[in-house]
Amino acid sequence: MHPNIVVVGSINMDLVFRTPRMPGVGETISGHEFAQTAGGKGANQAVAAARQDAVTTLIACVGKDSYGQQSVSALQTDGIATNFISIVNNVATGVAGIFVDDQGDNSIVIAPGANAQLTPAHIDAAKEVICNASLLICQCETPLATVTAAIQLAFEHNVNVVFNPAPAISLPDDLLAKISYLIVNETEATQLSGINVTDIASAQIASARLLARGAACVLLTMGEHGVCVSEKNKSHHLPAAKVNVIDTTAAGDTFVGAFAVGIGCGLSILDATNQAQFSAALAVTRLGAQSSIPYREEMVRFMAAY
Repeated sequence: MHPNIVVVGSINMDLVFRTPRMPGVGETISGHEFAQTAGGKGANQAVAAARQDAVTTLIACVGKDSYGQQSVSALQTDGIATNFISIVNNVATGVAGIFVDDQGDNSIVIAPGANAQLTPAHIDAAKEVICNASLLICQCETPLATVTAAIQLAFEHNVNVVFNPAPAISLPDDLLAKISYLIVNETEATQLSGINVTDIASAQIASARLLARGAACVLLTMGEHGVCVSEKNKSHHLPAAKVNVIDTTAAGDTFVGAFAVGIGCGLSILDATNQAQFSAALAVTRLGAQSSIPYREEMVRFMAAY
């Protein structure tokens, strides 16, 4: 099956610095290497879906600059429909400065640029493609009003929504009530639930709180500690695959895109989560955002070997 996935989200150019450790305030340190790669949570999740063989459309904005041209070209190489990506004059394409230390952990600073120019009018222009989608994917690197408009449109036309509220922001209960699959990490779950997530037990409590706020299903990702999957009256913990971590950038985005495709193909929530975990595990063994996202064939081989 080739589900039809629509993503509303951001496009960034990632400027990645490999460093032995994170610098302190006012400190200058020597890094290992530098790379420039296509990124942005929306673009990453679209790439993850496309590489799982989904028919994928991205609704986004870029600036009229070289970063924008390079980003759109990379998306087209992956077969992603870019006819709803708008080019904005006099605004730069979004940029992310990413520091990756020797443990594979990262710190990220984002200059949103053209991402902040994505408006509800762009959603209206793409109404037909959203209403005919298998699933809609959204995050929070574009204005909340735009994200809300997209989710409302999908909800009105019975299109399931996969929502990854990152970066973490406050969200109203009436928006969460329109979410079919809420995917959060420990930080996002802590902010949205008010429960400090430190282990599996607290993850399950936080997930229950988010279900009570309206989400139909909560997937709380905890990196090497796996994923808690919670629905009403039931909760499961799926352990993560053990791998050699190089860079965690885009691991969460890989998970989101792969999970959406699994659901779109008719898999159960747990089977879709399992595939998403293996895809994310492969991603962290590689450097960069979109450069690290695996293709479906790689995921299948990895799962079989594991």
